[in-house]
Amino acid sequence: MRSSRRFVRCTHATVVGLAAAIALTGGCATSVPPATTTAPRSAAAQQRAADALYDPSRDLGPLFHDVQMAAVFPDSKTFVDARPLSAPAEIVARYAAAKTGAGFDLKAFVAQNFEAPKLAGAEFKTDTSRTMEEHIRELWPVLTRSADVNDPHSSLIPLPNAYVVPGGRFREVYYWDSYFTMLGLVESGRTDLVHHMLDNFAHLITTVGHIPNGNRTYYLGRSQPPYFAAMVGLYAKATDTSRALTYLDALEAEHVFWMDGADRITAGQAYRRVVKLPDGALLNRYWDDRPYPRPEAYKEDYRTAQSLAASQREAMYRNLRAGAESGWDYSSRWMRDPSDLRTLEVTDIAPVDLNSLLYNQERTIAALRRYRAHEGDADVAARFEKMADDRKRALLAATYDPAGGFFFDVRWKSGERVTDRPSLAAAEPLYFGIATPEQGRATAARLERDFLKPGGFVTTLIPSGQQWDAPNGWPNLEWLAMEGVRRYGRGDVADQARNRWLALNRRVYRQTGKMTEKYDVTDLQRQAGGGEYPNQDGFGWTNGVALALSAQARTGGATVP
Repeated sequence: MRSSRRFVRCTHATVVGLAAAIALTGGCATSVPPATTTAPRSAAAQQRAADALYDPSRDLGPLFHDVQMAAVFPDSKTFVDARPLSAPAEIVARYAAAKTGAGFDLKAFVAQNFEAPKLAGAEFKTDTSRTMEEHIRELWPVLTRSADVNDPHSSLIPLPNAYVVPGGRFREVYYWDSYFTMLGLVESGRTDLVHHMLDNFAHLITTVGHIPNGNRTYYLGRSQPPYFAAMVGLYAKATDTSRALTYLDALEAEHVFWMDGADRITAGQAYRRVVKLPDGALLNRYWDDRPYPRPEAYKEDYRTAQSLAASQREAMYRNLRAGAESGWDYSSRWMRDPSDLRTLEVTDIAPVDLNSLLYNQERTIAALRRYRAHEGDADVAARFEKMADDRKRALLAATYDPAGGFFFDVRWKSGERVTDRPSLAAAEPLYFGIATPEQGRATAARLERDFLKPGGFVTTLIPSGQQWDAPNGWPNLEWLAMEGVRRYGRGDVADQARNRWLALNRRVYRQTGKMTEKYDVTDLQRQAGGGEYPNQDGFGWTNGVALALSAQARTGGATVP
């Protein structure tokens, strides 16, 4: 059902109080409602809540290891999403009693004791006589999940409102995917569903302390690129600014999660997700607190780590998990040797995109505090403005290379830029307006020269065999790069990339009936590949970006945050 709400239109003067917020400049409000305050639970309460949920790798013990290593399911994620048909402790006891018996069949035991999950959207039948845009709008109900009912035998973390899943093996909500999916939901008039998803993310921050990678127990050790502030801005722009105030507490609580330990480190040190460069500048990195294999990729991680000395395995697991938190799992961007996954150095890097997102988060919080104008808000706003200004200064100094005219990740221990592995992450300082005009123009020129291919922007310049590398293009990065260069006066490059990307989306849709997770942008006749699983159909963020770009092309409008 389309939202029937009639949006209030307003002039720029109405929203001047939010002009500093990158994502909130398009909304308005006739009045400021009282703030809603939902304090996050204590760390102990959050841990108790997590412990009460079904966690397959914890609750199934040796059975979990044996099933995953035996590849009972070709995809390791299938078993962690499978539902035990009785209490896990009972299944474990039956397994212990039966496994040494003559003729024991592990695959049959699993089939008798677990219900395997279905692929999201698998039942949908595509009619390619419909346009791509019509197809996407018909998919929204298929990819939408109703509010969850708590199931003690499921690894799903229940959410109180409806949400959109990506599709295929991704049967749960995903954090950063959702921002790009929301672009299409807004274009489809589904701000009601955007509202529900924002409420779900605020609920997760309140109950578990952060927004996990996805709403599964096995994702609780990590988050994903923090797009919550950008989502709030998108929603406010589509409705009215006052609605963003509902999420102010959650935004500030998420900032606490990302900045935990900032007051305890000195130059050259790190704690969880915060790092200090040699000059004392404070930035962030990706991290995961759990130094063991990802349950959803258990066999792959375990085998990778077993090829290393025992003393190196904990660091390997942390880098694998931190790479998953980055969303770029995996890419030569994180690998000292692009041919060897064991050379991941994710936790040693302060990423340009993560710190751009946190700058946007800090500016958004400051702007909302100033807009609300309650007692004490001005002081808090000033504090967040200073944090954002300090981060911007550090980010530009550390990551921009004047000689190359490009933004690079930086090794936080030494301050060395990773100039041998350029990537589309360089578009993020443009997207959020952080780059200076000169830096933005130089970066846009290099994106055009080196990254723009027949099907759109390529993710990196290195064909490593990892999925977040050449020759693949990803819809979220296409959007960021297109709108980033547009913001710095290169609408011609943005339009060219948009037209190439949409043409590729439409051709694949007509030939296969699918909207896929990623595309090969260098050889338009070849399917995208690489990584730990096959290319997925659905697909949430592909659909969202395609609808937003299609509308932009149709109206001739520009969309910048």
